[in-house]
Amino acid sequence: MPNRTVATITAILVDDEKLASDELAYQLRDFPEIEIAATATNGLEALKLIEDLEPDLVFMDVQMPGLDGLGVIRRLRESSRESGVPLPHFVMVTAYDQYAVEAFRWEALDYLLKPLEKDRLAMAVERARRGITERAKTAPPELPPPKPTLQRTKLLVKSNQRNFIVDAREVVYATIEDGLITVVATNLEGQSNYRTIEELQSNLDPETFWRVHRSYLVNIHRIREVVPWFKSSFQLRMDDKKQSEIPVSRVQTKRLRALLKL
Repeated sequence: MPNRTVATITAILVDDEKLASDELAYQLRDFPEIEIAATATNGLEALKLIEDLEPDLVFMDVQMPGLDGLGVIRRLRESSRESGVPLPHFVMVTAYDQYAVEAFRWEALDYLLKPLEKDRLAMAVERARRGITERAKTAPPELPPPKPTLQRTKLLVKSNQRNFIVDAREVVYATIEDGLITVVATNLEGQSNYRTIEELQSNLDPETFWRVHRSYLVNIHRIREVVPWFKSSFQLRMDDKKQSEIPVSRVQTKRLRALLKL
């Protein structure tokens, strides 16, 4: 294919058949704009990788054990409605044509049949490139978190049916899962009565607490180590008892590089 300078498109491959995944990865070598960030073998692995890595594009099989490809899209769209976080583009790759109508109903970008034809794969990559470019043009500029009117220095943390008062400086990180916020401090772990990460962040010092991922808020003074993770991405090893590893979203990786001169 002709040589051209293009922006990198990060992609995840999802297929329960390793040979099929390897074949797709091999064919994608002809597209220098595609950077394969990770591979998954089932729908649940795919959910975790998509939430952690925030790829631009996902090539995904339809029929998989446990959670199928369309189930992955349904779950992500439901969570996106709540969080407002944009989803990647999805290209379904399958040996069965009967799921095409439902795939497009769930706004899949393309539907490819195995065995893959190079021309059809090229069309799907080009369609993804155009979609990603258009999304970038229309995306609103990222705004800094609002300055809190009242910066709280103490937080209420519930643990073992007791209410503890924790100094904000002792908070290592906070995370949300299934609508429940967990606060991890140097000597305590428990639940917060805040409803969202955004609400918690808006009450803390923005110079200290950084939203590194849609599900994580970290105290920058409690980062112990920066760990390379997949291609061009990082995790933060925190200074808590478990030395928890927190993913840094693709968007926040730029800030991490600037902050730590990586």
